[in-house]
Amino acid sequence: MINVGITQRLTGPDRFGERRTALDVRWPAFLAHCGLAAVPLPNDPGMAAALVESVPLAGIVLSGGEDLGRYGGDAPERDATERALLTRCLRTGQPLLGVCRGMQVVADHFGAALHQVNGHVAARHDVHEGQSVRTVTCYHRWAAVELPEPLAVTARRGDVVEGLRARTAPVHGIMWHPEREQRPDKADLALFRSVFGGVA
Repeated sequence: MINVGITQRLTGPDRFGERRTALDVRWPAFLAHCGLAAVPLPNDPGMAAALVESVPLAGIVLSGGEDLGRYGGDAPERDATERALLTRCLRTGQPLLGVCRGMQVVADHFGAALHQVNGHVAARHDVHEGQSVRTVTCYHRWAAVELPEPLAVTARRGDVVEGLRARTAPVHGIMWHPEREQRPDKADLALFRSVFGGVA
């Protein structure tokens, strides 16, 4: 299998004051369907960079989770880590795919404003990808409605941008959660394989 780094959400503190990193158990299974192996990354910019430098990775997945700090989130360590990883990928040309919050990180980095949207939390709805339409599962309260250069829209639901790619780097984003489907969607498998070089 091909290794890909994947970021994790922060939870807590719990009643003992402990904070934890967490990754949905469905992520490793979904990535395995793509011919990829998940390498969880710590929520520390320096430690994450050291791991990315020392372990051969085909790219980085910025996973879903809490809101960005400027939109009410309370995980500054994660914000800093994911921004650093994105900056590194843009500098080195290493592929990156942002999922939900991860796509918000990409959009925000390039100066896109995020807006509160209704009907996108725990929702299944259609998205338009060019001439194609398919049903996806979303869990987000914030989204972009337009993108600045060098970002291009790859999927929409009405005014809401549901997918993007950078014109100048191998950076992609989707607002839906492919890991939460009961059966992996062929289009999602194809996207991850094309970005990271996985095989069936």
